[in-house]
Amino acid sequence: MADYSTPLPPLLTQSLRLPNGSVIRNRLAKAATSETLATYANRPTPRLVQLYQRWAASGVGLIITGNVMIDRRALGEPGNVVIEDESDLPMLERWARAATDQGASIWVQLNHPGKQSTKGLNVSNLAPSAVPFSKEMEALFETPREATDAEIKDIIQRFGRSAAICKKAGFSGVQIHAAHGYLINQFLSPHHNQRNDEWGGSTEKRRRFLLAVYAEIRRQVGPHYPVAIKLNSADFQRGGFTEEESLATVQALADAGIDLVEISGGTYETGVAQPKKASSQAREAYFIEFAEKVRAAVRVPLMVTGGFRSVRGMDAALRSGAVDLVGMARLMVIDPDAPAALLQGRDSAQRVRPIKTGIKQIDSLGVMEVLWYELQIKRIAAGGEPRPNESGLWAFVKSLVLSGWGTFKTRRLRAR
Repeated sequence: MADYSTPLPPLLTQSLRLPNGSVIRNRLAKAATSETLATYANRPTPRLVQLYQRWAASGVGLIITGNVMIDRRALGEPGNVVIEDESDLPMLERWARAATDQGASIWVQLNHPGKQSTKGLNVSNLAPSAVPFSKEMEALFETPREATDAEIKDIIQRFGRSAAICKKAGFSGVQIHAAHGYLINQFLSPHHNQRNDEWGGSTEKRRRFLLAVYAEIRRQVGPHYPVAIKLNSADFQRGGFTEEESLATVQALADAGIDLVEISGGTYETGVAQPKKASSQAREAYFIEFAEKVRAAVRVPLMVTGGFRSVRGMDAALRSGAVDLVGMARLMVIDPDAPAALLQGRDSAQRVRPIKTGIKQIDSLGVMEVLWYELQIKRIAAGGEPRPNESGLWAFVKSLVLSGWGTFKTRRLRAR
């Protein structure tokens, strides 16, 4: 049993050495959150530098950026950063140094949205198969077209190219986003991937796209540069990606040499599932039980994000041996200085709460868990403070206006 007689929990403060020799200064990680702080031409801005300087100053060990896209034609939201060439290298270097100059590691989360992009933002959206969204989501997302073999191979190469640029810019590593319903997750899911070629038709073939992305990134960055993955434990969707398939995917990635696996779950359509059992709620971490299954199968370092509320819960997860890094996302948006307290054995004064507008149709989609937090991030990036008690309805209205304007400006810039 953990000893809490001393105020400083030693496991949170311990450094973590990855198999490739890279060292993260402690066991706290800022998990990726959507930021949308790029220009409408998708170029990084000084606001990202200011945001990451604030987060790195908290003492957190690792910061993972949110939703950096590999193709300007395939955006998830207006204001996504896109890295597809070296035209923004000076600003990327400033962004990386904002964290590394303060001793924090910073990994770029590389992503392709696939079908999970709002209507009107891209000229068209592609996916493994032309599977429409659920009726509840059809108003926001259009039915995609099926990707061609040539397009799939181009996307694989783009992931590698983007990773190589991140390395050149001085970022500490990259994370492949293969969770939450984005393109790689779509390829893994039998619900979204109904192909019968080399990219689908069996569990092994659905996994081929992800493994090809990893192999291309590894080819372009070399054996010693950290490459991680964010992977669903399950999609929580009928006919979707299951725990058994996820565990087999982790084993395949571990065999290929992945440096760290972050465990998550759910998609835009299902939301991120929360534990219902009292025993799971007491342990705080949403995916700790799946992490234990993974730990029994592989020795690759594991990060779990979601549900952590206290130093006690974080320390217990680390002591269990199933978790190597504790991921925080929303807590560090409403309290950017939370790691400073946690590393001294004190809980943050803030508590993550459900964000609701009071409009049932909106709240059932779970979009406020993205939109509300994006607004708080923008305040921090402008040098201000978050507003933890801000109205969900006000945030929704403001986000609706900003998103509409952003979509218009993005399409107009693209048409020039």
